[in-house]
Amino acid sequence: MDIILKRVGIFLLVVVAAGALFVALSLVGKSTLGPLSSLFDYLNRNLVRIEHTLIGQQKQQRKETLRWFTERRDALDWLRQPDRFLFGAYDDFTQETYEPIMALEDSLHTRLPIIHCYTAWGSKREQVFPFLRAQAIYDLGSVPMITWEPWLNDFNPEKFPWVRHRENPNVGGMSAIANGAFDAYIDEWAAAAKAFGHPILLRFAHEMNDPYRYPWGPQNNSGPEFVAAWEHIHQRFRQQGANNVLWVWSPHPSYDYFEAFWPGEAYVDWIGVTTLNYGNVATWSRWWSFQDIFGKAYEPLRAFDKPIMLTEISSLATGGDRAMWFEDAFERLKTDYPGVRAAVFFHVNSDLTTSYKALDWSFRTDDAVLKVLRKHMQP
Repeated sequence: MDIILKRVGIFLLVVVAAGALFVALSLVGKSTLGPLSSLFDYLNRNLVRIEHTLIGQQKQQRKETLRWFTERRDALDWLRQPDRFLFGAYDDFTQETYEPIMALEDSLHTRLPIIHCYTAWGSKREQVFPFLRAQAIYDLGSVPMITWEPWLNDFNPEKFPWVRHRENPNVGGMSAIANGAFDAYIDEWAAAAKAFGHPILLRFAHEMNDPYRYPWGPQNNSGPEFVAAWEHIHQRFRQQGANNVLWVWSPHPSYDYFEAFWPGEAYVDWIGVTTLNYGNVATWSRWWSFQDIFGKAYEPLRAFDKPIMLTEISSLATGGDRAMWFEDAFERLKTDYPGVRAAVFFHVNSDLTTSYKALDWSFRTDDAVLKVLRKHMQP
């Protein structure tokens, strides 16, 4: 049963009970107010307990369904070369709870081994290692993938002097990282990752070869500077003993220069690729097929001899038939792209990162898309 329906059902039961109590209070007067109020308070307090119990049961059922994965997910060598295709998702409604992921899974009739989240660099409280989120993902039976974005604007200049007096700290930021300017932050993050104690897929500075999207791109940092930063961070993690981290190198497929940004075989476990079809939402986009987005990049990336993961895959519904887009994508993955071993859905309801208006990548209520994905996600 859908989690959302369960929650609505519980809520409605409590509302009905509350309404009945309100009528009873009106009829019997103040003389019995104390006992009835106590009963109402009891029901209200136990709503959360009942809900948590049901969610806990759902988590346990989820782990049982993922038993094939949970029995192997702590084996790093297996995660580097899985013998089974892995699916995952990111949902932008998962800041407080992973119920939206479970609701998506219910719609897909499956359970997802990988759950994706994002966190930025900086001195703010939310920019530390997301320990609680990673633990929640692990408790659900999955492995966390964390996209770690090196925005350098949010560091306290008193603790990180390199950012002081710089109009744009991101210019030359990769060299600053490689030269140790952020070692205190990196070491703290790495120590927390080690303390987590379970495998993490870490996707650092994705799309680093795109000169338009992110400030760590080639408009501010050269390929060798990026590589030096990657190697430095990797080494700091090793020094902290964070050997449970698997490294996901994720260039943009639309741009070349893969070789210039490649850190080397010893520093990468997975290659991640974004495959998002924006349709005709902007002047710079049109309805791109999966082949248009990914095909040209496949062979050059495959040459690095690492498993490939589609770290963000989805299509907007504007400009074409997105059910057919997904059908074509997953058919081609079976026949043309054997090096792709995982796909993580970008299930975002309100994306404001590339357009002045919010873009909706979600498909949980799109029956045509769900039908296609259910077919292709069967073991």
